[in-house]
Amino acid sequence: MSIVLSHFQARPLLEARREGKSAALTSLDLNRTQSEVRLEPQGVVFPDGQRLAWADVEAIADNDSTCFLVQGSTPQRIQFFSESLNRFYSLMPTERAPTMLVAGFLMHRIKGIDPDEDTQRKVAAIAPITGRVLDVCTGLGYTAIAAAKTASQVITIELDPTALEVARLNPWAQALFESPKIRQIVGDAAVEIAKLEDESFHRIFHDPPTFSLAGQLYSGAFYRQLFRVLKRGGRLFHYIGDLESASGSGVAKGAVRRLQEAGFGRVQRRPEAFGLVAFK
Repeated sequence: MSIVLSHFQARPLLEARREGKSAALTSLDLNRTQSEVRLEPQGVVFPDGQRLAWADVEAIADNDSTCFLVQGSTPQRIQFFSESLNRFYSLMPTERAPTMLVAGFLMHRIKGIDPDEDTQRKVAAIAPITGRVLDVCTGLGYTAIAAAKTASQVITIELDPTALEVARLNPWAQALFESPKIRQIVGDAAVEIAKLEDESFHRIFHDPPTFSLAGQLYSGAFYRQLFRVLKRGGRLFHYIGDLESASGSGVAKGAVRRLQEAGFGRVQRRPEAFGLVAFK
């Protein structure tokens, strides 16, 4: 089992040390499970025998924006640079499921909500999730994982393999690589979607990065492809962002118009999920 820590785990370990404790309960997988670790004068000893010096624990505790993989008793930032897209990806901790920072943009909501609940709201917006599901923009894979619980199959498309490198080290995303129901496609969604059969999906999740990073995924041409591959009676969830904000409101207005022009008969605003639902 990989050990992944953030400041949420490191700070209590430092507190336990100050209190003179010789052992402590903590999570080694970003609050999915709990494990006991030994506290020694030189540092923390994990169940697998790895050790982490107190100076390293302090460095993790001081970093609010990055999770760390402990490997060979050395902490490594879960952060990668994509040369193809010229942007950084990093795993950012929250009290529960982490999110991903892409070129400085958060991929999930974290104010008053955590990424897991954010995902559940997207899923609920087009429930029930049945049949075959298309997930456009895999990211950390949370939507694909949630959909696979009730869908017969999930096809998920991710542009940048670097994003999947981050997901592979995320304890909350392991089902993305282990579930037999999930099939990953690595490539440009605007290209890959053209290879998919007409009316082959019952549900679609379209969760693109911000417009400034992926404007083509908000285009009328792409929406027509989404309409083409969705079955009659199917539903599409399109993540936009805060519909009440100035930027979100503007993007949503244009998206609604282009979705309707693409053929979707009804488009609903779903502010609780920060997105739109379109019906075919």
